[in-house]
Amino acid sequence: MKKILALVLALAMVFALTACGGTTTPKASEAPAATEAPAEEAAPAEEAAPAEEAAPAEEAAPAEEAAPAEEAAPAEEAAPAEEAAPAAAGASSIAVCLASEPDTLDPALNSAVDGATLVSHLFSGLAKWAQDDSGALVIVPDAATELVEGVENEDGTVTYTYTLRDGMKWSDGKDVTAADFAFAWQRAASVELGADYGYMFEVIDGYDDVWAEEPPEGAQLNVKAVDDKTLEVTLANAVSYWNELLAFPTYFPVREDVVSNEGWATDPSTYVCNGAYTMTGWNHNSLITLEKNPNYVDADKILMDKIEFYLSDDANNQLSNFKNGTWQLIDDVPTNEIAALKADYPDEFKVEGQIGTYYVCWNVNEEILPEGSELEGVDAENARAEIRNAISLIFDRNYIVEDIAQGGQVPASSFVAMGMTNPDGTQFYQTAGSSEDFDGYYNVSADALEDNFTQAIEVLKKYYDYDETTGQFSGFPTLTYLYNTSEGHKAIGEYLQSALAGIGITMNLENQEWATFLNTRKNGDYSIARNGWLADYNDPICFLDMWTTASGNNDVQFGKGAHKDVAAYSLDLTDLGLDVKVENGTWAETYDVLIKAIKGCTDNEVRYELMHRAEDLLMSTGCICPLYFYTDLFMISKDVDGFFSNPLGYKYFMYCTVK
Repeated sequence: MKKILALVLALAMVFALTACGGTTTPKASEAPAATEAPAEEAAPAEEAAPAEEAAPAEEAAPAEEAAPAEEAAPAEEAAPAEEAAPAAAGASSIAVCLASEPDTLDPALNSAVDGATLVSHLFSGLAKWAQDDSGALVIVPDAATELVEGVENEDGTVTYTYTLRDGMKWSDGKDVTAADFAFAWQRAASVELGADYGYMFEVIDGYDDVWAEEPPEGAQLNVKAVDDKTLEVTLANAVSYWNELLAFPTYFPVREDVVSNEGWATDPSTYVCNGAYTMTGWNHNSLITLEKNPNYVDADKILMDKIEFYLSDDANNQLSNFKNGTWQLIDDVPTNEIAALKADYPDEFKVEGQIGTYYVCWNVNEEILPEGSELEGVDAENARAEIRNAISLIFDRNYIVEDIAQGGQVPASSFVAMGMTNPDGTQFYQTAGSSEDFDGYYNVSADALEDNFTQAIEVLKKYYDYDETTGQFSGFPTLTYLYNTSEGHKAIGEYLQSALAGIGITMNLENQEWATFLNTRKNGDYSIARNGWLADYNDPICFLDMWTTASGNNDVQFGKGAHKDVAAYSLDLTDLGLDVKVENGTWAETYDVLIKAIKGCTDNEVRYELMHRAEDLLMSTGCICPLYFYTDLFMISKDVDGFFSNPLGYKYFMYCTVK
């Protein structure tokens, strides 16, 4: 019965990935090569992102997820009309609030869902997400005339040749060329840029040379401009989700002369783009204004003339501005208002499906053994992993989703989110882990809470002094829980804090505004932090390759710092026909090798088994503590038609009309 219920929830979630409002999006392209992304497979990112926030993506994502800016001015103060670029008389406009000040709007450097939403309005990649006439989400050509089939070469590589559409222009009037795409991809994948999502180009032939310890002279991706209109790219092997990568912001073009100015993406006067909109104003920490780009090749299909993205992480401020009609969409509401909003705004309060996971992450280099512990090396790391996994059992995920989040979220027992499927159509998370009694890596049913708690206490007794009378441990180092400013994140943090305080573990709370938070976590300057990840595309690997040593989304710091030399992991793939067997290896020698094997594998059954083993290894560290599978909770005015969002958590306003 449990599996049936979970499947129903999963299907309900993914079928919700459709348009809000009464108008469907005009067909973006008639190209027959368009690939439909089934809702149950399609996926977005904190944060990484990320994800309610961003994933936003995270969550990711991420990317990750989206997130707002501390102390953003209320709507009436945020940006006086004279500071925003005025729209033409009679022009349409919409005011929305997704998050606070974005960390970056450089397509190659962004890793958050809020930033990706903005970038998707500002740039045109080879492909894009759209809706067909039925409202179904599809990947369609954008800057390319069609999404061509690849040609397999004798060495197993696959070559794609794309032709750019006529009339493609940059916002300053210059022609968009194939060389702009080639440059943008080489830049995004480069060691010098160190982009969070640089690893997304690993599927392209030549990436391994670029990132080799001693790269050969002239190492670069196998992508080239044959002429101004023709782009040729060769993949290392066939990749089922290639078209979705082409629609991902990291693959968007930028122009070399523009990005040579390091501050180009922070100022409307230097922000040159090729999408449906141009940036006409950026009142930092307050308002970003986008206006319809007259040079956009499909400008005649864009219905919304101006979009005002207000910047705030104050849920009360967002709700006030929605209620008074100032903002037509908000991406956050106060948690204590959710029940009332569901009742009072049944047509405007939305809970939509997303494929993502809200979780807690540990810095793998944070010392959590008691002072004076004699454990060293591998024994010490194995003990830390056991402790972290025990802590994961303490938390009541059902309480979090029912009493705090209240948005239809599902308690999570794995990192790869509900909605990702195996080749046979079963849910990936339901076949994760090794238990015959429950899905995933621990039992998250309400009935299991007491047993989980008892199990956790017994593990922790092995390492810390325990008072049987008070039920309190002593000797556990004080922790600091880092989260970005949000009432919802704070409420969850306070619950986690109280749960640990109940057994004698002190965890202080620290909040930071969104952009600062992202960089603090990325740099590993924390002990334990909130996190979230939305899928980047239709494949479980987008939840797994982010944890390789060199990944810019590796917030846990696997393979970095002191963890670099910890030889605590084993990997044996010989039963799958691969010549890989490592005992007591480092993270780079095991997990990184496993991810590389997955990306080079063209046997789907073997590939999915490898991905399950990757998640097994990831979860064994205890550094990832999933709390729930995301839903997308937002409010949108019933006067808005033509709005839609995709499985990545991106929201689209270009086809909106406001009554």
